[in-house]
Amino acid sequence: MDRVIYIAMTGAREVTRQQAAVSHNLSNVSTHGFKQELSVFRALPVVGEGAKTRAFVAETTPRTDFSQGTIQLTGRPLDVAVQGAGWIAVQDAGGQEAYTRMGHLQVSQNGILQTTNGLNVLGDGGPLTIPPDQDILIAKDGTVSTVPIGQNLVGVAITGRIKLVNPTDTDLKRGEDVYIANAVKCRPSGNRTPEADELAACLPYLRRQIELIRPKLIVLLGRVAVTSVLGQDASLSSLRGKTLSYRAGDREVPVIVTYHPAYLLRNLPDKAKAWEDLCRARALMRTLKTQ
Repeated sequence: MDRVIYIAMTGAREVTRQQAAVSHNLSNVSTHGFKQELSVFRALPVVGEGAKTRAFVAETTPRTDFSQGTIQLTGRPLDVAVQGAGWIAVQDAGGQEAYTRMGHLQVSQNGILQTTNGLNVLGDGGPLTIPPDQDILIAKDGTVSTVPIGQNLVGVAITGRIKLVNPTDTDLKRGEDVYIANAVKCRPSGNRTPEADELAACLPYLRRQIELIRPKLIVLLGRVAVTSVLGQDASLSSLRGKTLSYRAGDREVPVIVTYHPAYLLRNLPDKAKAWEDLCRARALMRTLKTQ
């Protein structure tokens, strides 16, 4: 007997996986340095008894589209972009060298130059360290210089140079331990805070994303994300430092709340609090991976 129903179910399962890949791409349209995954279907023969014409479908992401996107001028000294081919070398959570196109940089409370998602930016000799009370200048070749705040360029000192690499596309492998999603699936006009009806319209898609990805941990950045996912109108300060919970089908997913990067750019003292939250999330994730 040809088990047609099982073959049809594999097709439905693979369509769902393709939807997850497409959803991931769409939710990261406005993410700096993001590169979309290309998704395709391929037919595979069914091995065993029955008609030789039987085949089922498998969804694969054969490669990532590494073509360059549009460069935006922000006027922010720590925003950089790689012109043409090339990658910025960073240190991943495991201490290994990784590569990114995200040029939205910041200085940690320990004086380390980082991406806004907390990865140390590497120079030729390791992570780049910025002395305190310094203005930062980044040249076109990636050279990082500092000058004491309030002084002219006479006191400029070279701190190091951002390590740029240009591996072939076939040597690159996408990290698969983080999935980024937005509460709304389009940018509100004027980059304003989304309205309640906009959040409500996008909420079913966000919930479906979480169901498909089945994350071990959710980190919510900012009040809009908290309102959309948890349905709470409480202040972030009252929710920080706790392990909250989100119900996803038959699963309870732990949730960590912290500040949105845009808020931190306007409120620098709170960066230390956000760092504490991310360190706490990282420690919790390590525990969850062992379970």
